[in-house]
Amino acid sequence: MSFKKSIRKIHLWLGLTSGLVVFIVSITGCLYVFQKEISSLYYHDVLYVDVPKNTSTLPISELIEKAELEYGKQIPIRTATSFKQADKAWEFMFFKAGPEDAITYFEAIEYYDAIYINPYTGAITGKIDYKYNFFSLVKYMHWSLLLSTPYGQPIVGYATLIFVVMLISGIILWWPKNLKKSNVNKSFKVKWSAKFKRLNYDLHNVAGFYASFVLLLLALTGMVWAFKWFQATVYVVASQSTKAPEKIKLSSNPADSTLITIQNPIDLAYHTAKKELAEADRLAILKPSTPEATIRVTGYRGKEVYYNQDQLQFDQYTGKRLHRKNFADANNGEKIIAMNYDIHVGAILGLPGKILAFIASLISSSLPVTGFMIWWGRRNKKAKIITTQKLITA
Repeated sequence: MSFKKSIRKIHLWLGLTSGLVVFIVSITGCLYVFQKEISSLYYHDVLYVDVPKNTSTLPISELIEKAELEYGKQIPIRTATSFKQADKAWEFMFFKAGPEDAITYFEAIEYYDAIYINPYTGAITGKIDYKYNFFSLVKYMHWSLLLSTPYGQPIVGYATLIFVVMLISGIILWWPKNLKKSNVNKSFKVKWSAKFKRLNYDLHNVAGFYASFVLLLLALTGMVWAFKWFQATVYVVASQSTKAPEKIKLSSNPADSTLITIQNPIDLAYHTAKKELAEADRLAILKPSTPEATIRVTGYRGKEVYYNQDQLQFDQYTGKRLHRKNFADANNGEKIIAMNYDIHVGAILGLPGKILAFIASLISSSLPVTGFMIWWGRRNKKAKIITTQKLITA
């Protein structure tokens, strides 16, 4: 068996094995790319407010209290997010995971809700149930096929690994035998005037090649989440070190709970963070969940990306700053891992990157379909030839 024939067999059987999962992951990835833009339009009255002449906002602690009272279940919020953009409502998120032995996505999340508040008036602009939100379902279909992470992620992860092998084998099969004009045209151009079989072949072969390098990047960033060994490999290669990043564990001192402060500790922490992270476009405050936990404030530079962030930690009883971690101080391995999500969705390059990710994902979703049709056509053709030969010899 020739080398290319062996590669073709591998490409075929891996495609038949993983095709359905690849199609689902690709089409959901395609749908999710512009979720922010679509959600901003659909939930415009919830996510945006009129800016008053006096642009001073209410204390963050007061807004947190309003959100918790509005939720009505005496359940503390998980995170509060404020925005530098003046016409944005502030977000207060309530999240609780389900039982560890949950099988489906719906069992794995007990609740995942957000309340949005006008920061100037304290008025509730609306609520969003993210557990059943369309784009949340799309995201978790992409992430784990709507199964809980321990069950669904390995399926998606191994299908993605197979897809990487298929992309590489596809490039080998695509490679023209020589650089004659006819071969080059077949490899780089879709013959739109051709009959369906030839058109389908070109859409699989040519479009697949053009999208392959972007798809390799998207698939590899997906594998960073799916496999710890792959994430570790990326970290070692990028940082050129096997030394794990330093983890600083800080805690609040419950003994300080007796100290009297003029301001609420969360307000003190927020005001300090606002000064120190003045360049941040949004601040996310993670409330402490235990008596020893700290108040964590993350400042994100950029309206949509997550990688370019600095983190502060505060004592939950006094609001005293305990530590600051800067993105600029991280090693290359930490930076690459932090960029993973923004690379995966294309947001790291802004709108052009998202358009590129959208087109590549759309092509990716077509590859299992066009590939199956090529195989099915050849299979039927072989069956017809065998039937014809039997009739002739009969």
